[in-house]
Amino acid sequence: MPQKTTLKHLAEEVFRADRFATEMTAITIDEVELHRCHCSLALTDLHRNALGAVMGGVLFTMADFGAAIAANTECLGDGNLRWISLDSTINYLASAKGQKLESETVCIKHGRTTALYRTTINDGDRTVAEVTSTMVCAG
Repeated sequence: MPQKTTLKHLAEEVFRADRFATEMTAITIDEVELHRCHCSLALTDLHRNALGAVMGGVLFTMADFGAAIAANTECLGDGNLRWISLDSTINYLASAKGQKLESETVCIKHGRTTALYRTTINDGDRTVAEVTSTMVCAG
């Protein structure tokens, strides 16, 4: 019996080409539902700045990656990604202290040509960043 293709499997296939997020940063796609994405990242010394804190760009990359996946869930099957970031705002709330980050991206409002997503990034039970991303349909 053929295995059912899930949104997570499709996202992993399509976004494998996003090598900065998947290889350089090593973000893992954990769960994908319609307009929703959960990712994680095992932190290493490569993710830290000279002070030992996680680089802000790592947090932003997690949010940008999650928003791209969540916004494109309706078109993962055809591989024709239509939604791209138009604008993002990140609020750094605390320095990540643990060894793992988790991000949860959810849709706030999805229209015909623009959409708004919110990503919350946690370090254990602490929220370390909140990001809002406006996405635009480019195709």
